[in-house]
Amino acid sequence: MHYHNIYINGIIPQIIWLFTQPSYYHFLLNQFNHPVCNMKFSATLLSAALLATSAIAAPLTEKRAARKAARSAGRAGRISNPPYKPGTNELLALNKTSHEEYSSNWAGAVLIGTGYTSVTGTFTVPTPKLPTGASSKEQYCASAWVGIDGDTCDTAILQTGVDFCIEGSTVSYDAWYEWYPDYAYDFSGITISAGDVITTTVTASSTTAGTAVIENVTTGKSVTHTFTGGVDGDLCEYNAEWIVEDFESDDELVPFANFGTVTFSDATAKSGSTSVGPSGATLIDIEQSKVILTSSSVSSTSVTVTYV
Repeated sequence: MHYHNIYINGIIPQIIWLFTQPSYYHFLLNQFNHPVCNMKFSATLLSAALLATSAIAAPLTEKRAARKAARSAGRAGRISNPPYKPGTNELLALNKTSHEEYSSNWAGAVLIGTGYTSVTGTFTVPTPKLPTGASSKEQYCASAWVGIDGDTCDTAILQTGVDFCIEGSTVSYDAWYEWYPDYAYDFSGITISAGDVITTTVTASSTTAGTAVIENVTTGKSVTHTFTGGVDGDLCEYNAEWIVEDFESDDELVPFANFGTVTFSDATAKSGSTSVGPSGATLIDIEQSKVILTSSSVSSTSVTVTYV
């Protein structure tokens, strides 16, 4: 790295400066005033210029490559989206009521207000099952997560949660974090199993920074991702949510798993200095192909979503 910096910041700029000086240019022409030598000199000059240009461009190229690699680390383009109206790509805009709405991808509860900076909830990891008529050769998934924004503010979602998938008789789990509209990224250093008690928490320190934390209460392991800015969208802090989602992979919803029941207990959101529960939140349930797949309910401290 030190050699690379010396190469870019020291030698190459001097070469460029030298070749741009008229006196040095004419001196070289006089020294190599022969057709063959002229050709060699021109080639040397061009090579040096190209070398200098590529060396100077290298840091930007490296940054682009690093960002591309980071994005590709997002599991097969896995992304959580805002809620859509059933059978459409039209965003579902909730109003501030407690009645039920239907979405093609979200089930659970959404608080609508201002100044939401933290959301937390604890749930027991379910064992997903194949839905009726499912293929044993296809993977079916669902995801439980908590988040800030994504409904009445659709520019960003700060969220974290756990995916549960089944293919044939094989069940798998992934813990992840996401700042939508970027992809979701898997946490490393934590394992999830059926029956584990998981606490999920997101906290916004500003509209472009915050943390996503997943704690496996059963194993005592906790992982954190810190967003320090440079995100793709700004939060509005208008929404706090506890959601079971049929997430998207490679631009389409994954086949939805029968997840049984997920209950977010100790469900709280922080607005300013006040902690609030989900009571009075708008309920959402998933409807696909005109079939309702979930049933959601809330209490003062919990959100329950059941596959039906």
